[in-house]
Amino acid sequence: MIFVLDVGNTNIKCGMFEDGVLIHSFRMATDIEATSDQFGIRMIDFFRYLGHVPRDIDGVIISSVIPSINYTLDHMVREYFKKKPMFVGPGIKTGINIKYDNPKELGTDRIVNAVAAYELFGGPVITIDFGTATSFGAISKNGDFLGGAICPGIKITSEALTVNTARLPRIELMRPEKTINKSTVTAMQAGIIYGYVGQVQYIVGKMKSEMGGAKVVATGGFSELIAQETDCIDEIIPTLTLIGLNKIYMKNC
Repeated sequence: MIFVLDVGNTNIKCGMFEDGVLIHSFRMATDIEATSDQFGIRMIDFFRYLGHVPRDIDGVIISSVIPSINYTLDHMVREYFKKKPMFVGPGIKTGINIKYDNPKELGTDRIVNAVAAYELFGGPVITIDFGTATSFGAISKNGDFLGGAICPGIKITSEALTVNTARLPRIELMRPEKTINKSTVTAMQAGIIYGYVGQVQYIVGKMKSEMGGAKVVATGGFSELIAQETDCIDEIIPTLTLIGLNKIYMKNC
């Protein structure tokens, strides 16, 4: 069984693969102050809940956008799973060519999403990851990662509106029935959500124009909310990053 961890700014998403199939997944909050023992005990609790023990794991791979937490997770895996974890980074085989000006600047989550999308659908393909930040990635027909775009996530957008105004309240991010609304809360929901849909459509349209067309694959917590209002997204795969991590592990094991 392969254990994969996707370390994001807000959550650590975890998955357990057996014979290439995702059999379990869970997530925990990203806590940069936590010790390796705290992470280890939390992981063991999840494993017990799912009916597994650490010795069931044959290998571990980690993608992280927070370098400061990597040593802690490395120590945790060695101590609690008795394995040397594989980290997505320079020198690892991915099956795609990175056409970034400085490949070291590219977030590993974007690489992993690109690998998964290209393996599943071929190219050209566009990935959208609706996370803390929303990232767009473009992969060519030949498997070249061409680059993309990054913008504030929808949750950050909502919080910025509240923090920087005196009278606007915190709201639940849900789709209102109308664009023209008669309450402050629904007016904010309409502006944030429908405005974000317009942003996604415009960026995808520009990327497709530059690429000559592409399939669009979305992942992340808000992908379904946005996809309800636009037909520019072809596929929604919540576990896209976990799938990509497993595929990268298999290329390097």
